[in-house]
Amino acid sequence: MQATFKAQPSDIILATMLKSGTTWLKAIIFAVVNRHLYTNTHKNHPLLNSSPHDCFPFIHSIYEKNNQNQLDSMPSPRLLAVHVPFSHLPASITDSGCKVVYLCRNPKDVFVSLRHYLDKMKPVGCEMTPFDEAFDLFCQGVFPFGPFWDQMLEYWREGIKSPEKVLFLKYEDLKEDLAENIKKLAKFLGCSFSAEEVKRGVVEEIVQLCDFETMKNVKANKEGEHGALVRFKNSAFFRKGKIGDWKDHITPDMAERVDKIIEQKLLGSGLMF
Repeated sequence: MQATFKAQPSDIILATMLKSGTTWLKAIIFAVVNRHLYTNTHKNHPLLNSSPHDCFPFIHSIYEKNNQNQLDSMPSPRLLAVHVPFSHLPASITDSGCKVVYLCRNPKDVFVSLRHYLDKMKPVGCEMTPFDEAFDLFCQGVFPFGPFWDQMLEYWREGIKSPEKVLFLKYEDLKEDLAENIKKLAKFLGCSFSAEEVKRGVVEEIVQLCDFETMKNVKANKEGEHGALVRFKNSAFFRKGKIGDWKDHITPDMAERVDKIIEQKLLGSGLMF
């Protein structure tokens, strides 16, 4: 994939830390970019009839299906997703004029969300790694696509160095004020909302369309699967979407351990949680 994928200047790449709101932000970006093609309140909107993963595929899934022709047939701008660190992106992405949106989340919530997700996805008869052992591995940096702090720092620094190329977002900020972050996204992607659109309430329509509970209750997000080599249940991607859910699962001592790791690893970067 790294050697053969050819980015186009108009591509929009969503890079995310695992279990940080990927599915939700896929829906948001799709709605923002395609707002002139689909009426946000219409029952036939793709996001009300399809999984966001169908509208906004992962690059690796396309290659796993050996379906590279899909890339040629996708309308511009192509919406494509990855979970890899910035340093592992195909060179054509980092060297081209395409936009990269990065999303991360409080690592404590990431750990808890991943734990629930793996429990839903495990094969029948398969045992989960004990909670304390899994937590210890997480704190050591054993995490899909590498230590969480390395990935966050890479995109954070790229966002500072090239703000026209990389937009760094936090899940918590989206939850706090989705409307403002939708406008921020649109501006970064070169499709700002006009004064007339704002007056008509288009931003609010997208907020309602992409509301977590609305997305969770879409039939396509409650049923079916997606993926190539591994099939993923669509229902596994919407649980609570709650900030601070870790408090119901992690002890104060565990939380303090993660906080100290975050403080140490992010020291001097300006990035905080």
